[in-house]
Amino acid sequence: MDKKLLDILACPLCKSPLIYDKDKQELICKADNLAFPIRDDIPVMLEDEARQLSFDEADALRK
Repeated sequence: MDKKLLDILACPLCKSPLIYDKDKQELICKADNLAFPIRDDIPVMLEDEARQLSFDEADALRK
């Protein structure tokens, strides 16, 4: 994931900064507990494509 692109991307719902999860190839919004997929190096920033984080995943991000 390009660092410059990551710096300008924000959650399409709440405009919060995103966290890049390299292992899962996702961009995570802590505020909305959503993970947006990255497919073929292209972030898919659609609410319908995002996955809801589990309680454990969301809790781990708060630490």
